[in-house]
Amino acid sequence: MDIHQHPHLYRLVRSPDDPHLINRHHLLHRRLPPGSPRRHRCIREPVAGSLLYGNNIISGAVVPSSNAIGLHFYPIWEAASLDEWLYNGGPYQLVIFHFLIGILCYMGREWELSYRLGMRPWICVAYSAPVAAAAAVFLIYPIGQGSFSDGMPLGISGTFNFMLVFQAEHNILMHPFHMLGVAGVFGGSLFSAMHGSLVTSSLVRETTETESQNYGYKFGQEEETYNIVAAHGYFGRLIFQYASFNNSRSLHFLLGAWPVIGIWFTALGVSTMAFNLNGFNFNQSIIDSTGRVINTWADVLNRANLGMEVMHERNAHNFPLDLASGESAPVALIAPQING
Repeated sequence: MDIHQHPHLYRLVRSPDDPHLINRHHLLHRRLPPGSPRRHRCIREPVAGSLLYGNNIISGAVVPSSNAIGLHFYPIWEAASLDEWLYNGGPYQLVIFHFLIGILCYMGREWELSYRLGMRPWICVAYSAPVAAAAAVFLIYPIGQGSFSDGMPLGISGTFNFMLVFQAEHNILMHPFHMLGVAGVFGGSLFSAMHGSLVTSSLVRETTETESQNYGYKFGQEEETYNIVAAHGYFGRLIFQYASFNNSRSLHFLLGAWPVIGIWFTALGVSTMAFNLNGFNFNQSIIDSTGRVINTWADVLNRANLGMEVMHERNAHNFPLDLASGESAPVALIAPQING
């Protein structure tokens, strides 16, 4: 049964709820095996995400709610039947709302635990980066686009599809905040590998060669377990002197802050692109002295974006909006003269 046959489904309901992460995991894992197909964008046949409909762990997903729902709150009690609620993608809203409230409460739990133990509050600050990223793709982006059907599917292939469509519609690869996020993730991986390898290479030997070096550390020991002077000396000679930290505290602050700030910027970028403030567009920016376009990688990327855009929701995009909205140019400016 479709939502179009039930106008009452458009009513926005505000109701108190008591969600927990346990409910989210329970429903996410219970939704994958049985599940019926549900309407996604209301322009093709329903999208099946369950295992019983032939999906595997890679292709299975909790598919976002129908585009007919829009941003309306769609709990079970607002549907005429359970089948209708499943068909219109109600489980997606149930899962993401419980999930978002759960991770926000968990962030508060991290702060409270640090406070009670007399610790500094930076653990929950670091955790705010993945929380912001999840809120961006599950809540802010659907709000900006006007429908929860535009949210990220809860599955592996669905996530990849979301990424490709996001690139096609918003050119995220050319957004400066995404670039900062890439620098944060890759830079964080590099710094982590550098720090781990330097520390492991400069451990103070406390065991024989036949024993694991890990036995040379006792939990709570007062002395350093590695020689920071040796690590500093090595790295200072490998790069240059001032590229190496001589302060362990500032070093570990950088290791924590670098990826967190990068993910913050990525979440902020997705949140701005939710309202169609998209990445840079350098299409046809370089021309020669006669006015002809010299194609660059920006134009190659533009062609790829157009291809992805027309191939998703194929009967909705009869022609790319980027081309259809522009002025039509004549094929020939001057008709050739015909002799004879």
